Amino acid sequence: MPKLPVLKPRKVIAALEKAGFRQVRQRGSHVQLKRGNLSVTVPVHPGDLNPAVIRSILRQAQMTVDEFLILL
Repeated sequence: MPKLPVLKPRKVIAALEKAGFRQVRQRGSHVQLKRGNLSVTVPVHPGDLNPAVIRSILRQAQMTVDEFLILL
């Protein structure tokens, strides 16, 4: 499995939008995206997202690391 890079939250959101997710709401510092019946929450804090957090987001989106890296 390839390593995940450290990324800014907006870059992760942009990649998910390329995968067909649409931003449905933002409450505080968390953005929710949906595609069909899948729902993904991305924290939008200052700074970068830890690879463990990105992996959790990918699990919610039912995507592999390889699929995600292609979208970056």
